[in-house]
Amino acid sequence: MKRVYPTTIQSGASQTGNYLLTLLEPEGGIQVPIIIGQSEAQSILLAKEGVATRRPMIHEVVMNILDAYGLGLERVTIDRVVEGVFYATLHLSDGFNEKQIDSRSSDAITLALYHNTPILMSESVLEETGVKAEKPELKIENLEKELRRCEEEEDYERAAEIQRQIERLRLRNEN
Repeated sequence: MKRVYPTTIQSGASQTGNYLLTLLEPEGGIQVPIIIGQSEAQSILLAKEGVATRRPMIHEVVMNILDAYGLGLERVTIDRVVEGVFYATLHLSDGFNEKQIDSRSSDAITLALYHNTPILMSESVLEETGVKAEKPELKIENLEKELRRCEEEEDYERAAEIQRQIERLRLRNEN
């Protein structure tokens, strides 16, 4: 499993009303495009940007329920893809036992963003659906955005990890 990060959401994917979510696996420079609907795109953008809504969105309600019952979202895994459909699993824990719940990938990503937990993708899905990032500058730019987000959320451990990745990429580009 490799950690991935949502980087961009673009409108106008293959069909009207669909959006293209791009996940980035930064170490290998692999981008994975996932087609999602308008409401899913909106939920991911709100979660990614940390925008508060007047009333809780369904993903916030789910997280509140998990918290109320002492369950934490440990990680999200995108396990497989079948005929272009990505399948994800929520890994929940009460500190003693772990439960796995089947999920749509877009919902799993949104929950992970709300709860600031890792999004992992199986290497077989990365190999099957990923494409090599074409421009290292874009990759660095996306990592810098993620770095700023981590610093704002005071996730300094993750920020340090991203900073090391940026430095490695800059060194690679200079050579």
